[in-house]
Amino acid sequence: MLRKDLLRVTRRGGYRPQFVAGDGDARRLAARVVGVYQGHVGKTRANLEEALTELEREADDFKLVRGFAALLEREAAFETRASLPPRRARRVAFEAAETVGVASDEERTAALDRAADRLGVAAADVTESLYADRDVNQVLTEFDSRWSPEELCTQYDLSLAQTALFDATEVRVRSTDPKALVSAAKRLGLLYEIRVREADGPTDREVVVTGPDALFRRTRRYGTAFARLLRTVAATADEWELTADIDDRGRAYELHLTHEDVSVPGVEPLAEPAFDSGVEADFAARFRALDLDWDLTREPEPLRVGTSVMIPDFAFEYRHADFRVFFEVMGFWTPEYVEKKLWQLADVEDVEMVVAVDESLGVGEEIAARDHRVITYSGTVRVKDVVDVLREYEADLAAEVTADLPDELAPASDVVAVDDLAAEYGVPVDALDDVSFPEHRRLGGTLVRPAVLDRVGDDVEAGMAFADAEAVLADAGLTDASAALSALGYRVAWEGLGGGTVREKEKRERE
Repeated sequence: MLRKDLLRVTRRGGYRPQFVAGDGDARRLAARVVGVYQGHVGKTRANLEEALTELEREADDFKLVRGFAALLEREAAFETRASLPPRRARRVAFEAAETVGVASDEERTAALDRAADRLGVAAADVTESLYADRDVNQVLTEFDSRWSPEELCTQYDLSLAQTALFDATEVRVRSTDPKALVSAAKRLGLLYEIRVREADGPTDREVVVTGPDALFRRTRRYGTAFARLLRTVAATADEWELTADIDDRGRAYELHLTHEDVSVPGVEPLAEPAFDSGVEADFAARFRALDLDWDLTREPEPLRVGTSVMIPDFAFEYRHADFRVFFEVMGFWTPEYVEKKLWQLADVEDVEMVVAVDESLGVGEEIAARDHRVITYSGTVRVKDVVDVLREYEADLAAEVTADLPDELAPASDVVAVDDLAAEYGVPVDALDDVSFPEHRRLGGTLVRPAVLDRVGDDVEAGMAFADAEAVLADAGLTDASAALSALGYRVAWEGLGGGTVREKEKRERE
């Protein structure tokens, strides 16, 4: 985004930024500005600004030169170069001036000579260092632009459009990637809604992003957020169109942009957080660590709500059936936004929805009345509360997922993991608890034929190190060594951190 004083727009027939991409003259001017920076490495900022001012006089539009320079300034590194620390040089020089009483050039020279004597340097070093830390005296030490002249024009157009959006009161966007757009709006703390429109364009879904409730209290934060939102739109969608209501010093205009006007040059966009809030990020991390039979999806596909749509925060997908539960987290929102969310939850299409509600909102009963499952929380969403709800769904799904599961199974392999067998039949692991295996014996999480146990039993004996016995069992595919040794009539006598020894079970243990 550029400073407001560098905004170049035309107001005839609408509100239109004066874009430069594709303009050969602008590209050549961009190349000259880049050249000025490259040619002034090692020189002071004052020298650089003098050269840019001269270029402004030659150009048709001085604001364009200043706009290019403002973008390139971010790629430049300046530093203070002086024989002495400037603050120290000034302090000693001013103390010397008070002693001498500077009223003429001769007295100034005398003061600098006295300061030089105190500092043990030449008077010229003191003179050079006095104001070396002022901006105009700092030296351009490095300039490495990430943009070619053509890319600089592209970046300028993006920045110009972002600056124009700073005065937007409402932004309406249709994009081929509405999900990324909504994610960005939520991360930026913007109020938004999604409407379904029957019209030509990249999609029939229009994301409407508004400013604060009272537009006369529009803040810089919203203007900056609108600008960042445009970058996300331009960087993620192949096709998009944006219409914005602009308040230009009390006069209303409409700004219209498309993917043909603005794009992002070939650089990686700034990384943005993956979650809208710490509450959501914390919940997702703790839930995924449990390794349940549910896959957690962040911001699933939109749901129809009358003529609009909503995108829930999460969806839980059951691994063993075509079944999905949507999950919405209602944190601290404005009363108007809570009312809108309640309306959405009342009219959302026929889906299973669980809503975690900050107890301070006091709307849990209203949501429950809309036939949605409600979980209240304070501070953080308790994973146990969510898991308890999902377990209820699992109980209802049990008959469906186990309907085709036989009462008796005879796996072809001599040794097979129970997890692998459950995955083969598409059922939870505990669904195999009621299945019999006449040809196998179940040892913990493994099914093994008795003949395999007999073979390994010949290679395992009392007194051998546990590590050696474990290796014998692993070669046979028995990964649960403790369960296998127990089945063979052995136990492990542990010897601190140094390992253990295989021992025969005592009689009462075998019984």
